Amino acid sequence: MKFGILKTKIEKLLSESYKKDTFKHEIKKFKTLVLESNKFAKLFQVYNELNSNKGLDETSANDFINECIKIYENTVNKITVKELTLIENWVKDVTVKNEYERIDNLLSNDITLLEKKIESRKIIRESIKQKSENKKSESVKLPLSTMINVANKSLSNFIEGLNESEKNELKSVLTISESELNSKFNSTKQELLDKLNSLKESVDNETKEKINETISKVSSEECDRVNYIKLKNLKENL
Repeated sequence: MKFGILKTKIEKLLSESYKKDTFKHEIKKFKTLVLESNKFAKLFQVYNELNSNKGLDETSANDFINECIKIYENTVNKITVKELTLIENWVKDVTVKNEYERIDNLLSNDITLLEKKIESRKIIRESIKQKSENKKSESVKLPLSTMINVANKSLSNFIEGLNESEKNELKSVLTISESELNSKFNSTKQELLDKLNSLKESVDNETKEKINETISKVSSEECDRVNYIKLKNLKENL
């Protein structure tokens, strides 16, 4: 199994889902198929670790790679065909260039890839030996009881595909508490309804009808993070 391809597809699917307004559905799938699966969560972590700069010396870098290989082999052998098929079907329509090809080569047992395996190990080792850049990163914590460290890393990867405005807005909404979300949602919803009602006073009947349809739709929206973002954007663009 080339898990790097699956990982790349998942990250692209999550990234595009926010832009296509299917984020709520896809993040639930991600939670069910990845976060709640100890096996796939471990594989995500192994790939993230092997794809990171650690600032290790030569010996430690080799030991680190060997441990990652051991964890991968002990984990991947426990994955059932049914578990793998569920994820493959989820991302089957996503077309990507494998962003983790070197890690796939390193972890492959295919004897025909022996030269690529050796070359990939050298490149990954050199990367692990490099020091990570001292950037202050914002952690993204979703309000899911099953959220684990690997999820933050994975979500950070797909968030990087968003533009700066989308990124900041998504981060701010994902990190607020449920009570704060509730308060902000209700406040934004009421402000939007007030704004729409005021707009009706100086428009023609056709426009007024459209505004009434929007008011009806807004009134029926229930509180969640995706709906909050939609209402907030609508209010700001009126």
